Amino acid sequence: MTVVWFVLGVGLLIGGAELLVRGASRLARGVGISPLVAGLTVVAFGTSSPELAVGVRIALAGEADIALGSVVGSNIFNVLFILGLSATVTPLIVPQQIVRLDVPIMIGVTLLTVLFALDGRLSMVESVVLFAGAVAYCAFLVRASRSESAAVASEYEAEFAVAPTGRGDVLMQIGLVIAGLALGAAREAGGGGSAGGR
Repeated sequence: MTVVWFVLGVGLLIGGAELLVRGASRLARGVGISPLVAGLTVVAFGTSSPELAVGVRIALAGEADIALGSVVGSNIFNVLFILGLSATVTPLIVPQQIVRLDVPIMIGVTLLTVLFALDGRLSMVESVVLFAGAVAYCAFLVRASRSESAAVASEYEAEFAVAPTGRGDVLMQIGLVIAGLALGAAREAGGGGSAGGR
């Protein structure tokens, strides 16, 4: 039974990822932001939402160590394993914005978190600083993306062939994003059910 749950979970994960990536990319093009920004915002937040729910629940239960460890461990795993494994499947083209802006910001925020945690706790003020930084970063990304050159749009259209042009298309891409997230959540539920069965 465990093997069945595993195969079903992998299938849901692959299908959900496909719907999420395509929906988010085309939605981004439809509202005038680049696929890179969509990945840094819509996809990143969407795929992290289950972890957010778990982290809040654990924190409310008084297990702050697990919540912090989950966040830090997830980031390490994503950067080293997920990114590394993806690059072994196919070479990844890295935009200059990632190298010049996003990676330094990621490193800086990591060091800031370490600095905040040196006293053995994250205070309310420190938490607000981190949260406000995330909001400001997302606002900056969306604003900067809208001023990008037409080259980004042509590159996107060459890769994905078609972009949403009307309200119906945009709604369809939102539906794809929701469907992708739902399949991912169903996969998590299936994994939880199999664990419970054991």
